[in-house]
Amino acid sequence: MEAIQEKNDELLSLSLAIVGHSDRAEKKLKRRIDVSDPLITSGEGCEGKIIRLLQERQNMLNIKQRGKRVIQEGKGLHLIHLLLVSATLINENNISSAIDNLIELYQYVSESGDSGQRVAAYFADGLTARILTRRSPFYRLIMSKPAPAEEFSAFTQLYRVSPFYQFAHFTANQAIVEAFERQEENNNWALHVIDFDILHGFQWPSLIQSLSEEATCSNRSLSLRITGFGRSLEELIETEARLVSFSKSFQNINFEFHGFLRGLKLRNLRRRENETVVVNLVFHLSTLKDILQISDTLTSVHSLNPSIVVLVEREGSRNRCGFLSSYVDALHYYAAMFDSLDDCLPLESPERLSIEKNHLGKEIKEAIACEKDETNYLRFEMLETWRGRMETHGFSGMKLSSRATIQAKLLLKMGSHYHTHLEEDCGGGGFRVCERDDGMALSLGWQVPCKKA
Repeated sequence: MEAIQEKNDELLSLSLAIVGHSDRAEKKLKRRIDVSDPLITSGEGCEGKIIRLLQERQNMLNIKQRGKRVIQEGKGLHLIHLLLVSATLINENNISSAIDNLIELYQYVSESGDSGQRVAAYFADGLTARILTRRSPFYRLIMSKPAPAEEFSAFTQLYRVSPFYQFAHFTANQAIVEAFERQEENNNWALHVIDFDILHGFQWPSLIQSLSEEATCSNRSLSLRITGFGRSLEELIETEARLVSFSKSFQNINFEFHGFLRGLKLRNLRRRENETVVVNLVFHLSTLKDILQISDTLTSVHSLNPSIVVLVEREGSRNRCGFLSSYVDALHYYAAMFDSLDDCLPLESPERLSIEKNHLGKEIKEAIACEKDETNYLRFEMLETWRGRMETHGFSGMKLSSRATIQAKLLLKMGSHYHTHLEEDCGGGGFRVCERDDGMALSLGWQVPCKKA
């Protein structure tokens, strides 16, 4: 996480139903295949290959009923090899060979196996969907989305058991509170948060509570206004109801919420006299389709003259060369996320299966199956790249406070359930908090050395 400031402004950036092989089943599959799919015409035998591919995928799904699939010793590396080769072949448009690799890959993966098998199963689905047309019923089957209630439940469960989102939100909120404190004498005790991706609003209850404690100590009331951009009208309505209900427990907080759909231009955002304005960009910029959109967003943010800008992003490699680079970054990141769940929940936990299928798995399939110009495109970039973009748009860095670092490490230690040995100063379990960039950044890592970068 990095702090970047415009005058006194600060930015935080995080540096993770086909069964059997009978002739009858195959004929039924052939009738259902989308004849416009390029797989059917890309070479002799591709129609039969896609049938076998979909059958092998169904066999993998049926493992749930028959017990866990076991990978023999040494096959884990072979699984990684198949994941990389399959993606390379798809990138080279060698569809026939890619299908062969995916058929073999599905023989080793399982949504109910170990963490490696599980994450590979969702990557296999993403790759399979990538080589199907959108009109194919099999594409729609593979890419079917969980019900909103299932998706919300999975996100809630991940938020509860893993420090991933909590680390981002609590550390960002600490920086926001400190920016507010620096302006207490001149801001009429008014704070306006502009959140570019409200995402259920889970970040803000802890901020409301912290501000209420601040107001109590000063025997004053405080005005908090949140302008949130959401992905759907339903999400915005539910988020507003949730936050308004929570805020009613704090008599010294005057709370307002104003919701807008994502993508709308920043217009007519009325700024009240002397209020502290902050902008929240948590996992937002990386979802924009190109650099131009990122630049336009940062230009709009700069025009608001905020006191602090909070940026939280997943970090990737230095190599930014198209699909394969993004694919490898995603593979590293989600492999760590699935592995880190071992620190939070047992393999057979229904909550873990829900998190993996309805949140992380959904993200993987959307990121791998989509093209670069689509809204689900996910960008992994280095902390230095994000800092450079911020500086280009008029922002500069400043150090995070010791309170932010201490709070982040305490959060990890409080959440360590399966590991009894905690390394002093680093956090808890397999997670690590690392200070970087001369104290202007904090990163959350999984199974990484805890040292200053």
